[in-house]
Amino acid sequence: MTQETTAETGARRGFRLHNIAVPARPLEAALYLVATPIGNLGDITLRALETLAGADVLACEDTRVTRVLLDRYGIQNRPFAYHEHNADEAGPRLLLALEAGKSVALVSDAGTPLVSDPGYRLAQQAIEAGYRVVPIPGASAPLAALVGSGLPNDAFLFAGFLPTKDKARRDRLAEFANVPATLLFFESPHRIGATLLAAAEVLGGRQASVCRELTKTYEEFRRGTLAELAAHYEERDNVKGEIVLVIGPPKDEPASETDVEAVLADLSKALPTARAATEAARLTGLPRKVLYQKLLDMKAADG
Repeated sequence: MTQETTAETGARRGFRLHNIAVPARPLEAALYLVATPIGNLGDITLRALETLAGADVLACEDTRVTRVLLDRYGIQNRPFAYHEHNADEAGPRLLLALEAGKSVALVSDAGTPLVSDPGYRLAQQAIEAGYRVVPIPGASAPLAALVGSGLPNDAFLFAGFLPTKDKARRDRLAEFANVPATLLFFESPHRIGATLLAAAEVLGGRQASVCRELTKTYEEFRRGTLAELAAHYEERDNVKGEIVLVIGPPKDEPASETDVEAVLADLSKALPTARAATEAARLTGLPRKVLYQKLLDMKAADG
């Protein structure tokens, strides 16, 4: 953050739309959390552009990434790096700017700040210090995935990234098994196959959607049951891009205890225990882990 003359500050407050210069008004002192495009640079709001151009201080994860957006719209504001590796040093400097009555805009590399990025810490500190925190809404990968998935959106839960270790991942999924809402997760392209397999076995035959490269050139929505999607990605080793996994809620009318036992008994006659539990999960929508244990209990009771 460098000192500027009033003339220099006035000259840089503005942006361009289709070669039309648009002036940006000075902002009141506050921390502005500005959503930026997740891929397509056209997905930026006019309010966001005015905020990026008019802020006294512009903080971002990666100045190179943010510079691309600023150049697209002719914004001369100089971005200041704030990320997880320099938060201890950069955070206090941004708070000092707020204390001095300056406006501070915060952006992430893509999407809405504070969603799976270190901005939460700065916002919390600003609120505790009594400064205004102003959201500038816009692009959000979880919401884009939700509305494009075709799955219920009346109730949903965004849970960030799942653990990388298989057991921890399955345990985490089991915690969400009875949540009456659509589930959303960020996932790596290198782990999506393993995650879908774990989800199919833990959550059963729910509908899901793998939402990849949202708003970008190769945007893709692949829909199906968790088992179907797991089988598809098991055969692919070149998955690329950023992914949001959307998993539908539990079925409204779960199978009765008698029906479940009948399904398990029938399947166990022709299939090994593990495969019978997997198939029963697909048919009933119940968690595979629960069905597997139930089948073991049934076999023990039969002697």
